Amino acid sequence: MLNQEQALDALRLVVEPGLQRDIVALGFVQELKVSDGRVAFELQTVRPGEAAEKLKREAEDKLKAAGAEAVAIELTGRARGNPVGDGQGSLPGVRNIIPIASGKGGVGKSTVSANLAVALRQTGARVGLLDADIYGPSIPTIMGARQGPQLQGQQIIPPVLHGVAMCSTGFFLNPDQAVMWRGPMLSKMVDELFRRVIWGELDYLIVDLPPGTGDVQITMCQRIALTGAVIVTTPQPVAVQVAEKAVIMFQQLKTPLLGVVENMAYFESAKTGEREYIFGSGGADALAGHWDIPVLGRIPLATNLRESSDAGAPIVVSNPDSPAAKGFADAAAQLIAAVSVRNLNAEKPVEINF
Repeated sequence: MLNQEQALDALRLVVEPGLQRDIVALGFVQELKVSDGRVAFELQTVRPGEAAEKLKREAEDKLKAAGAEAVAIELTGRARGNPVGDGQGSLPGVRNIIPIASGKGGVGKSTVSANLAVALRQTGARVGLLDADIYGPSIPTIMGARQGPQLQGQQIIPPVLHGVAMCSTGFFLNPDQAVMWRGPMLSKMVDELFRRVIWGELDYLIVDLPPGTGDVQITMCQRIALTGAVIVTTPQPVAVQVAEKAVIMFQQLKTPLLGVVENMAYFESAKTGEREYIFGSGGADALAGHWDIPVLGRIPLATNLRESSDAGAPIVVSNPDSPAAKGFADAAAQLIAAVSVRNLNAEKPVEINF
């Protein structure tokens, strides 16, 4: 009679092709139950549609070959939760909080944040997006927000755009004035956005941070239970050097690093298909190699990506077959894997200092 360990051994033979690791090591097998030859579990998906169905069929075949009499697999976008997320510094119902950071402005961090959030939603996950870039909140424009959140007493109900619950500092600031706040005001704004917004049940809360290593980043790392951070850079050496300062900051604040996204990785001619590396190449690889973190994805420099962001229609929605959209889908899949493995292997909570 098949037991639980034998079932896991069979499932270790199932490799997620885009991630090149088996689904057990990736932490995609959840709620496994084995009884009287029957096997049931949830299989976390990283790509919707036929790719997920094919992985499900392969898992069924491996289990039956190992002796399972019946197999029940539920495909789910539900993420494995951050072990710290049940304690102090957590948000009720939010499994993973992931800040998106860069050392400098102008690298497309907000575009990456918005498209990653929507790409995660397309896998079936429940996703929120918080624009904490107080100095230059652009997420409402990129997401196409036509109206702000609703107020329910002292709480904030975020609008849902492209399936993603979204809130931004831009909703509460005068667009005709520059933000000239000192540290305490910045910290208070960030804390209130986290605590007052009714996020509901989320697998991922993506947080678009301001560039740099200032008060907003420090406040969040010290007060919020973060799963891990994502760094955005371009291939340009000067951008990588500055992005490295963000890496150092997160390490000093004991925040895990989930990986790096290389934006504007190359330009591909629509006429010839020829690639031109306008900002150089190898920047993300150098950063990842030095700090032992994965490259989650490479996003091309593309006119339609800029146009879709300006029009309020993330490219993963407006042009899902474009190279940029596919790059975001791949990055989302890699991020799901990084989160799952990190949470699966976390033997003790990350220290949070208040």
